[in-house]
Amino acid sequence: MRNKVLVFDTSVLCVWLKVPGKDTCGSGENRLTYEIVNSKIEEEKKVGTTFVLPIASIIETGNHIAHSAGDRSGLGDSFAGVIKATADKVNPWAAFTEQSELWKKENLIILAERWKKSVISGQALGDATIVDVAQYYAKAGFEVEIFTGDAGLKAYEPTNRVLVPRRRKQ
Repeated sequence: MRNKVLVFDTSVLCVWLKVPGKDTCGSGENRLTYEIVNSKIEEEKKVGTTFVLPIASIIETGNHIAHSAGDRSGLGDSFAGVIKATADKVNPWAAFTEQSELWKKENLIILAERWKKSVISGQALGDATIVDVAQYYAKAGFEVEIFTGDAGLKAYEPTNRVLVPRRRKQ
């Protein structure tokens, strides 16, 4: 297993950026506040975790900022900095281009077919693409965590199997 990847969901980004009306996410014991989110981000930076920003999270967070009652200019500047750090692959952010494989024709067709079946259970298309991003990194050998306050999305987090070496037959 290689390094850990933290895939950011919109809910956590909005809490971290302090978007008005989106200052907490999750519920009960799993409620996330700015202090909890920021602490987790700082801890993950210290241990060398790579941060991944899916396109769905970029679009959805941008929409929340654009429709917020707060300082849209300041929030826009802050989020634009995160997007630029992702585009430039500034540590700890992974370059978005690493996910480009997911947007090829054949993969979009697979996404559409899979999502039209899962929409019945209420899975949003953005969440389906975030799951694809998480699976992409898991298949590449990374330990993956979806950083979200959404228990439904968290349930799709890839399980990280520990590879046990096999003994050779003698």
